[in-house]
Amino acid sequence: MPIINTSEGVGGILNSFRGLVEGAKRITFVGTPGFCTPFAELLGFVVRDRELAFISSQDFDKARSIFKDYEGMQLGELTDKHADVVVLLGGLSMPKVGINPEKAKEVAKEILEGSENGKIIGVCFQSMFLKQKWDEIINFDYIINSDLAVEVMEV
Repeated sequence: MPIINTSEGVGGILNSFRGLVEGAKRITFVGTPGFCTPFAELLGFVVRDRELAFISSQDFDKARSIFKDYEGMQLGELTDKHADVVVLLGGLSMPKVGINPEKAKEVAKEILEGSENGKIIGVCFQSMFLKQKWDEIINFDYIINSDLAVEVMEV
């Protein structure tokens, strides 16, 4: 899998994402509730001029809108799940979540139904999609992978 771009930090993730979804009118994020939701909202901020939706792994049949209000990006009312781009978030691939890649692939296919040039983008940390071999099941167009370094300092 060739690396087409490298960057650092949250800005690097956001700028990379914005570049990959250029031209998309509708983007649907799929992830676990709680853990993935804030990442969908964060990524959604840089494309807030598009129609955005979030699907929770607790109910793949229901999509909720993501919208900007004065407090930032928020989940809203039920909406259509169909999109030009589906973003699978790495929390789905964590072993304790219990979602298999075949199910995620099926969900992505449903979301992209009717899209002429639909894309599947994975966004994960610490190579979760690769470690769990999701890239062998799902035909990702792109994977944004990031590593986290954590320092706790006593001052």
